Amino acid sequence: MNIIVCVKQVPDTEEIKIDPGSHSLIREGIPNILNPYDGYALEAAAEIKDKNPGTKIIVVSMGPSHAEAVLRECLSIAADGAYLVTDKAFAGSDTYATSYVLSQAIKYIQKIEDITFHAIFCGKQAIDGDTAQVGPELAEHMGYSLATCCLEAEEKEKELIVLQETEACRKLIGVAYPCVITFTKPDHDPRFPTFKRKIEARKAVIPHISAKDIEGIDLSCTGIKGSPTKVKRIFVQTGRKEGVILEEENIEEITRKLYSIIALIGEEEKTG
Repeated sequence: MNIIVCVKQVPDTEEIKIDPGSHSLIREGIPNILNPYDGYALEAAAEIKDKNPGTKIIVVSMGPSHAEAVLRECLSIAADGAYLVTDKAFAGSDTYATSYVLSQAIKYIQKIEDITFHAIFCGKQAIDGDTAQVGPELAEHMGYSLATCCLEAEEKEKELIVLQETEACRKLIGVAYPCVITFTKPDHDPRFPTFKRKIEARKAVIPHISAKDIEGIDLSCTGIKGSPTKVKRIFVQTGRKEGVILEEENIEEITRKLYSIIALIGEEEKTG
């Protein structure tokens, strides 16, 4: 089985503070770490390899050159190879643009590795954004099956059996290959790097993938210009409202209900 795990270098949010004047994040002096949820995705891939030693695990990250640090960390834990997707043309990408670039990079990696990935593993979200959008968007770009918020995965002949966590329960579901699986925190802690793998990871050559390497990539869909998301301001949440769970088998009915709720909220905000 071949698995590619998407990882991200993020600021340690336990150290982040909000500037009370500008309401923006204070990033100066904040250490960067491997996004914890991506670490859970890597652990899930490693557990599959424990049972099936022939499994190949590749990690990929999109970011500046110093993001190599998290890739080397992944190599020291369980990954067999790593790639860094980095280019000024990709800077400022929102989740939509990021997922598009990653989809193109993954197709490129498949060509140069001469393999096909059965599964793409991701963390359910990055702790510096908490959008939980890249995994599902990546599945859409690739045209793959998707399962989100999973705790573990088991390889079968034509599918992965995953334990998915929802607000109501945990359930086992089968997801056909090729697929995208996003992971949340499991009941056990991920494994630690070994000394031998740490030494090998320090020496490893990590190829960089730039825009010019990816034939056919549409640069109008990357970077700030290719990002439909516009952040107007950042603020500290002071309270939490109760949510609503919509449960319908028909997606059109869910859409209608969701639209009605959003419209009602809009009217309430207008009237104050």
